[in-house]
Amino acid sequence: MLTKTNVDRHVAEIEELLRNVGTILKKRGRDILSNFDITPPQLDALLVLRDHGELTMGELCQKMYLACSTATDLIDRMERNGLIERARDTNDRRVIRLKVLPKGSSVIEEVMEARRTYLATILAEIDLADKERLIQSVEQLNYLMSREV
Repeated sequence: MLTKTNVDRHVAEIEELLRNVGTILKKRGRDILSNFDITPPQLDALLVLRDHGELTMGELCQKMYLACSTATDLIDRMERNGLIERARDTNDRRVIRLKVLPKGSSVIEEVMEARRTYLATILAEIDLADKERLIQSVEQLNYLMSREV
């Protein structure tokens, strides 16, 4: 039987473990990015655009939880570096959409491959059955947490 104390202990332990893993992934992700000519916010923007297609500046700001002034500076730098372009919407010429360019797509793939390679070295120490259980648990947690957003 689960008591309030056990539930609280489980919640506290899971929260701490997730926070620790998140911190390590964030640090290692930044270390990996230091090998590329891109910043963490630029990678985040590229991933959002890749996952959601061409967005307006306002839509990107909402998805990244950024002020538009911050996003404008970010997008300006990314455009100068040839990662994205601003393009007029084909249905409404007043609307400007952000589009990932081939160089931006290439950077995403290279960075993600480096991140997966790092994670593969860590996961090599976990047996297949535990990997499957980990996937199922993280999928379930992701589903439950995504419902809240």
